[in-house]
Amino acid sequence: MNEATEVIAGKGFQAEVIRTDRRKTATVKVEEGRVAVVVPWSTTKAKVEELLSKKTQWIREKLLLNRDHHPPKPKEYVSGECFTYLGRNYRLKVEAGPTKLVTLNSGRLVVQVPPSVQKREQYVRNALVDWYRERALEKLRQKVDRYAKVVRVTPSSVGIKTFKGRWGSCSARGRVEFNWRVIIAPNRIVDYVVVHELAHLRHHDHSPEFWKGVERVVPDYQERREWLKVNGRELVV
Repeated sequence: MNEATEVIAGKGFQAEVIRTDRRKTATVKVEEGRVAVVVPWSTTKAKVEELLSKKTQWIREKLLLNRDHHPPKPKEYVSGECFTYLGRNYRLKVEAGPTKLVTLNSGRLVVQVPPSVQKREQYVRNALVDWYRERALEKLRQKVDRYAKVVRVTPSSVGIKTFKGRWGSCSARGRVEFNWRVIIAPNRIVDYVVVHELAHLRHHDHSPEFWKGVERVVPDYQERREWLKVNGRELVV
């Protein structure tokens, strides 16, 4: 009995598609904040997308209800734990090393911890936060350079911050700043946030003209915006 998995982006969520020869009908499940669609092997991708479209409201309600009752589980910062970077999951591997070092190696997020460290979990968390912030600044600068040409704006500078209630900001002087945690989200979501803030260099409000400018670059911006609303609480280190 064989099975295969794939991922399809829904409106505000990502669904794992499980193809199996053990079922003759399709089933949608929402458990622990994750969406799964179990379908027979012969089910086409178009049929799966149609099913997800019909069940979108139900899925969103389930996800929100799940988050109300099950807040994100606190991280323990131990080997085997899952961390996400640009929408891809990596298993954490904590190992002894001479100095603080975080690397992506063979599909694992490896953190080296000196043997003398006392508060190991806090050390690992700090190392990971530093790594995410460095990657965020690097990637977001690259994306700003790319999309600034498309939006036809010239930001004065790019930075990262720790925002509590938003994903970015734009000052009257042209400085754009981003919440570093957005780098945990899939690439297409990060792209939307970048375009959103760059569009504010042309329109310092959320007027219809502003949203038209965003839509010109990101036609499905509403779907990406909804994804952030539904999944934003999960973007933690």
